[in-house]
Amino acid sequence: MEDQEKLKIGIGNIEAEKLEAKPVSIVSTNFRNVQFGNKESEKVVFVVKHPDKEETIEISSVKHEVINNLKESGVWFSTDKEGNIQKGSALAGLLKYWNVLTLEAAVGKEVPTIIDSKGYLCFKAY
Repeated sequence: MEDQEKLKIGIGNIEAEKLEAKPVSIVSTNFRNVQFGNKESEKVVFVVKHPDKEETIEISSVKHEVINNLKESGVWFSTDKEGNIQKGSALAGLLKYWNVLTLEAAVGKEVPTIIDSKGYLCFKAY
């Protein structure tokens, strides 16, 4: 569709598809670079199979407990000075909650999800 045609499209009446929070199976993981101003960070994106959807979906956020409060955050890939996943990061907490030590070990696991404050699926890790 040409850009000029897109300018003439109106607002539809069909609600966006919302999936329920159900356990999902991790199919694979990949990394996506995200630009913040002139800084770039790497986000972990999990490709998962939801029981109510034929195609796989991607999840890259988690709801987890931080100092007795629930917090939603992206699953950022950060390492310590030894090159290991940063202790205390959302990714470390998520892997610990799943009882795995590496992203590779998470593939094939069935893990819980929850709806975040924006209405999207995220991982539940509390």
